[in-house]
Amino acid sequence: MRPDIENRVDIDRLMQSFYERALIDEVIGYIFTDVAHLDLNSHLPIIGDFWEAMLFRTGDYAARGRNPMEVHRQLHLKSAFKPIHFSRWLEMFVSCVDEQFTGPRAEFIKIRAHAIANRFQQNLGLSASPEEAFGAEP
Repeated sequence: MRPDIENRVDIDRLMQSFYERALIDEVIGYIFTDVAHLDLNSHLPIIGDFWEAMLFRTGDYAARGRNPMEVHRQLHLKSAFKPIHFSRWLEMFVSCVDEQFTGPRAEFIKIRAHAIANRFQQNLGLSASPEEAFGAEP
């Protein structure tokens, strides 16, 4: 049986495996490499802080003074996101979680990922309806 996400080490391992795949993905890889020019060594601690704050209520991400919506809005202005980008990100993220972890925190991080993807799409004008944004049946 796979363990649940227990600590920052688990989050870092999850993020490492996700980004290794995402950077070379044919659907979303270019966003990280060509649009965001992502430096994985500097990004992993930031995204680790974000998910650690989500799962364990730490203040590390807030201390960075970053607004993830604004970061993604700026990327959207450079190269417009499409719903397929969020679908692919979510599919890959959930797959990475499911391959490594099982339990309440693993389920929670997947729920939060869905909510974040939906909220970003809504705020960027990509969601057709509030029902879609919350996963309700139309």
